[in-house]
Amino acid sequence: MLTPMELSLRRLRMLRELHLRGTVTAVAAALHYSPSGVSQQLAQLERDVGARLVERHGRRLLLTDLGLVLAEHAEQILGSVDRATKALEQAQNGVTARLTAGVWASVASSLVPQALSSLAVRYPGIEVRTVELDPEQTAGAVKDGTLDFSFVIDYSVTPVTWDPNLTRTIIAVERLHAAVPTGMIPSGTVRLAQLADYPWILARESDHFGHAVRIACHQKGFDPRIVHTVAEQPTALAMAAGGLGVTLVSDLALELVPDGVDIIALEEPVMRTVSIAYRTSPTRRPSLELVINAIRTAAAEKGLAISSAPVSPGPASES
Repeated sequence: MLTPMELSLRRLRMLRELHLRGTVTAVAAALHYSPSGVSQQLAQLERDVGARLVERHGRRLLLTDLGLVLAEHAEQILGSVDRATKALEQAQNGVTARLTAGVWASVASSLVPQALSSLAVRYPGIEVRTVELDPEQTAGAVKDGTLDFSFVIDYSVTPVTWDPNLTRTIIAVERLHAAVPTGMIPSGTVRLAQLADYPWILARESDHFGHAVRIACHQKGFDPRIVHTVAEQPTALAMAAGGLGVTLVSDLALELVPDGVDIIALEEPVMRTVSIAYRTSPTRRPSLELVINAIRTAAAEKGLAISSAPVSPGPASES
């Protein structure tokens, strides 16, 4: 007869992540642990179970047959915990919850502080923790359970394929503007094609923003001459302020613009939507509902929210 065992939810989550990602380093990055910490927790899980759960194949760790059995049940257990959390919140008179959100620089510096400050006054029992990630990573982190929700973006020139396991609510619609060294372009507006001869400061092509800008330029008949490849928008803006080239910037990132940069409206603007993504479920956590409402209110106060943004699985509708 097997001895009853107590299984740690944290260790089960690590086992599930290892099955999905294949390396301890990837699990550590996804769950915000050190690689050694993940290895120690997995080793402890094996001791708890009394059997080998993982084995090394080259640089990857693969689950043993017993590991696969436990990972399958871990998915069910973690799903049950998530559903239990929602049920408890709905049963409470007041809302008390802790949510973890994926953010990136422009929303973290503009929408998030205003929304969470307002939320804290009205619903002090809701705690929202944030993790800054590349925009390309946030939806995947929601799907695998690392995050409760995240901000995601979708550009008019390069719409993304939406995962039906995730639901999103559109909270803001932004324009992209030209950001150029002061005095470089005297007019109040500019066509994107007029920037073809200038040096560009831009994110790498694998970055969603960098890819979208390249597509927008290509649609106007040119490929931007990228002299400086950067990872962060504040870096691009600082380099533009130093006279090193031009870039594009979104409405939310306008608060990051330093002295020495002129913001010029594009005559044919590139648009993008900012949404909140979360796992699709028959019922939504009351705390998540309140957080989304607070963020949408903050976006509306900045003049960026659309009039109606329903919650739906798959690509979100604006009406």
